[in-house]
Amino acid sequence: MSIHLEKVSTDHEDFGYLIELLDRDLWKRYPDTQQFFDQFNKVKLDAKAIVAYLDNKPVGCGCFREAADAGVVEMKRMFVLDEARGKGIAKAVLSELEQWAKQEGNRRAILETGTGQPEAIALYTKMGYDRIPNYEPYVGSDESVCMGKDL
Repeated sequence: MSIHLEKVSTDHEDFGYLIELLDRDLWKRYPDTQQFFDQFNKVKLDAKAIVAYLDNKPVGCGCFREAADAGVVEMKRMFVLDEARGKGIAKAVLSELEQWAKQEGNRRAILETGTGQPEAIALYTKMGYDRIPNYEPYVGSDESVCMGKDL
């Protein structure tokens, strides 16, 4: 088992493939609210993305983009295929994204996940993220869980 992380553009074919699967997963988990939140999941070309490969197969991804506050990035589109979970892939991707963001001079990372993703909440907590007040566009959403961490 060999995990390899690759920095890619957000229009990279493997990143797109994984994002499509992530979106399907989110629609299953949040059938009543995903239509509204889907618009906020679009990733712009200036976002920084990583694809994780397990034995040369794309199995996980994540990215970050600048947040509203200077020196803060928002982690987005974290996903690992079901069959590749439990192998440390999400942790490796998030660690690499954090290092990349820090190298670019950022001091803090924020993210949003949902109550229907307890495995994500557990990962982020284990990685040092603390619950913060929901930021826009998640203010008032009972399903949203916003978290932050100093880099």
